[in-house]
Amino acid sequence: MNTEKILLFNPKAATYGFRIPNSILQVGASVDGIYDYLFIDGNRENDPWISIESQLKSGIFKYFCLSVMPGPQLKQAIPYSKKVRELFPDIIIIWGGYFASNQYKVVLDSGYVDYIVDGPGDATFPTLLVKLKKGESLLGTKNLIFKDENGLQKGPREALLNQDELPSLPYEKLNRSYSIRGYLPKTHLGNNTASYHSSMGCPFSCSFCGIVPIYNARWKAKSAKLVYQDVLKLKNEYGADSVEFHDNNFYTSEKRVAEFSRLMMDENMTWWGEGRIDTINKYSDDTMQLMSDSGCSMIFLGAETGSDEVLKQMNKGGTQTGAQILKFAERMGKFNIIPEYSFVLGMPGDDPEKVMAQIDADIEFIKKVKQVNPNTEIIIYLYSPVPTEGSELYDEIRRIGFDFPEKLEDWLNPSWENFDLRKNPLTPWLTPEMVDKVRNFETVLNGYYPTASDFRIRGWKKNLLRRVSNWRYKTNSYKYPYEIKALHKIWKYKQPEIEGFYSE
Repeated sequence: MNTEKILLFNPKAATYGFRIPNSILQVGASVDGIYDYLFIDGNRENDPWISIESQLKSGIFKYFCLSVMPGPQLKQAIPYSKKVRELFPDIIIIWGGYFASNQYKVVLDSGYVDYIVDGPGDATFPTLLVKLKKGESLLGTKNLIFKDENGLQKGPREALLNQDELPSLPYEKLNRSYSIRGYLPKTHLGNNTASYHSSMGCPFSCSFCGIVPIYNARWKAKSAKLVYQDVLKLKNEYGADSVEFHDNNFYTSEKRVAEFSRLMMDENMTWWGEGRIDTINKYSDDTMQLMSDSGCSMIFLGAETGSDEVLKQMNKGGTQTGAQILKFAERMGKFNIIPEYSFVLGMPGDDPEKVMAQIDADIEFIKKVKQVNPNTEIIIYLYSPVPTEGSELYDEIRRIGFDFPEKLEDWLNPSWENFDLRKNPLTPWLTPEMVDKVRNFETVLNGYYPTASDFRIRGWKKNLLRRVSNWRYKTNSYKYPYEIKALHKIWKYKQPEIEGFYSE
C-alpha cells in the first residue's frame, strides 16, 4: 500500500435526496488496494470544510481530489480548493468531472488546481500518481491537462476502456463512512432508489450537450450481466428497490437492454434511464414490452424541439423529426412507459422576432405532445452554450456576443449557476420577455399537468391545480400565473430537472 494518502471529495450537488456518488466511487476504485483513500461527501456533511481541514491537518494526505459538475457543486469545489491551497500549499489538488474538462483553461488559470483529469480517469488517475511519485515527465499522459513552464499541456484522448474489466465500485468503503442506505431516497420510482452508471459517453454529438467535447461520439458499456449483478448487490445488500441509470445514453444497444430486461424480470424493481427517441423508436414491440414488464417505468428523452430545421442545427443525428417525436410519445403509451421529454428553447439568433417565433412554435408543439399522450412528462430548458471549439454553433454564439467567465470565481455568481441549470442563462439573444414567457408557460403546464415525479401531488391537490390552471392552459394565457405559483410554493412543488425525482 502506498503511503501517500488521498482525500476524495464529492461537492454538494443539490438540495434533493442524496444519490450514490458514482463518479468519486469510480476514482476510488481506480486506486483501490494501491493507495489508501478517504471519502468526504459534501451532501452528507453539515459543514464539509470542518472534515476536510481536520483530515488535512493530520499531515497524512498528499492529494485533494474532486469530481466537479457545473452548477451547485462549484459552490464548494471552488472555495474549498482555494482554502486548501492557502492553508496546505504542499497538497496536490486534482479536479475531474465534465466542468473541469470543458472549462480547463479557467480552472488551471486559477492557480489553485494543479491537474485536470480530462474525461474518464480509470487509467489516468493512477498513472498520474505514479509519475508524480517517480518524478517522471507528464507530457503525453492520456486524458491529463496541466500547466508547466511552457504553458498549457493537454494530453491525447484515451480510447474508452472495456467497462467489464474495470474494478467494482467500493460501496463497502463508502458504506463505512456514510451508510449506503442514506443514498437510497424515496422517489417516484420506489422507497429506496439507487443511482448507477452502466456506460461511458454517448455515440452522438448534439451541439448543445456538455459531454460532446469530452467523448467525441464515443460510447462503451458494461455488459448486461454485470450491470444486473451490480443492481442485485444494491438490492440484496443495501435494500434498493428501484434504480436510476444516469448514463448519458443507457439505451444505445437494444440487445443489451433486452438482455438486462430479461435478467430483471423477477426482481420486482422499477427502473429509469436516459435515451434517444430515434434510437428507441427502432426497438421492436417485443423489446418494449419486455422493458415494461421488467420494471422500466419512465425514460428520459431529448425531444428538444418540434422544428426539423432546429433539430438539424442541434445535430440530432439527422434522423429525429417533429413527426417522429409525436408518434413515439403515442407509441410509448401502449407499453405503460412514461416518456419524459426534454425541450431546449431559445436557440441563438440575430433576429429577436424569429427567436420568439420559434419559442411560440415549441410551446404549441409541447401542447401537441400532451394531446397524443397526456402522461408525457415535459421538462423545459433554455439553451446554454457549451465550449465545443470549432463547431459552427459555438462560433455563432461567440459572434453574437456570448463568452464564458475568465476567472474561476466568477462561476460562483448566481447568474452562472442558473446558466448551468439551463433555466435562465442570460445569453445575449434572449430577452427578459422571452425568458418570462417560457417560465410562465412552464408554470401553467406544471399546473395543468403536475409532474408524476412529485409523488406528493396526488388526489385533491392535483385536481385543484388542474382546475386553477385550466383556463390559462386552454386560452394560452400565460402571463402572471401567480395563483398557480402560490399553490406550487405552498406545496413545495418539485421540478425533476432541478431536484431530480422528488425524495423525502
